[in-house]
Amino acid sequence: MDRHPGAALAAERRAFYETIDALGMTPLWEVLGALVPPAPKSPIAPVHFRYDAIRPHVMTAGRLITAEEAERRVLVLENPALRGRSSITQSLYAGLQLILPGEVAPAHRHTQSALRLVLDGEGAYTAVDGERTTMRFGDFIITPSWTYHDHGNDGSDPVVWLDGLDIPLVRFLDAGFAEKSAVASRSATRPEGDALFRYGYNLLPLDHAPQPWEPSRVFVYPFARSREALAGIARGDADPHVGFKLRYVNPATGRSPMPTIGTFAQRLPKGFATRPMRSSDSSVCVCLEGGGRATVAASGDAREATFDFAPRDVFVVPSWRAFTLAADDDTFLFSFSDRPVQEVLGLWREERMA
Repeated sequence: MDRHPGAALAAERRAFYETIDALGMTPLWEVLGALVPPAPKSPIAPVHFRYDAIRPHVMTAGRLITAEEAERRVLVLENPALRGRSSITQSLYAGLQLILPGEVAPAHRHTQSALRLVLDGEGAYTAVDGERTTMRFGDFIITPSWTYHDHGNDGSDPVVWLDGLDIPLVRFLDAGFAEKSAVASRSATRPEGDALFRYGYNLLPLDHAPQPWEPSRVFVYPFARSREALAGIARGDADPHVGFKLRYVNPATGRSPMPTIGTFAQRLPKGFATRPMRSSDSSVCVCLEGGGRATVAASGDAREATFDFAPRDVFVVPSWRAFTLAADDDTFLFSFSDRPVQEVLGLWREERMA
């Protein structure tokens, strides 16, 4: 096709485009490169949220609005490239939720899947469909799609956790539903720890036969156990690209605990630096212990970004941007992404570089 038409042909084309535009049509050949790119070119920006800088504002929110008024008192972490869309990546949401002593965040449910990563304080709990779990630092807790859940704080300290949800993905699919409970706190129907005992010890109830899309019945993954597992495998050789890294699973199926959000635990020994790698899923990373540097390589018009991260900091690695991690101390990271969705659709891709 002639890429440099004469003036008469160019004018005729413009007129044609205007005519079909009025009918709700557009020429594919004008947008094909953007629709089917040779490689992902994510608009997501690498970004670093310093917890020490954010925490005072989270506490101010606690003074200005109650948990009952807000329903969920959360400061949303927005990606700079997606301001106003309540998104930290194209498919994921993240925010810092605060609950003060004596408060209850009333029960509700929604089709969006959610994770909670406890960052600060003690004494709070999350209740999921009739079972309560005490929230301890570093614990990863899920509230699966369409399960009633509420939060409370019986302790004396403010408690902060990171919320991660698939809100942007569900919004894109126009599949969001929500429902408030008739009561703020739903009655306990099972003792604390029941789900972990039934499903989290390499044992299952006799009649438990979950479908592949069902979320895990284990809804709390204690940091103490994750840390122990990472310390155990660290007696062997580190993977040069990830150090020591494990994925959280539904113990009944081996799949992701949630069908739309993948979650990972990672340990980097003091002084360890990873080789560069990239993958098609944008990742949200949280430092739980230690600290170091994350370097996201330049790509196209996007510049290189380097973050010095500390405990409780959150940072984002965009899709198909090579990155490296370097640990100043023994470092434990938690991360989440939409990798399970990409995998089930046959889209996920990774490249490990020398």
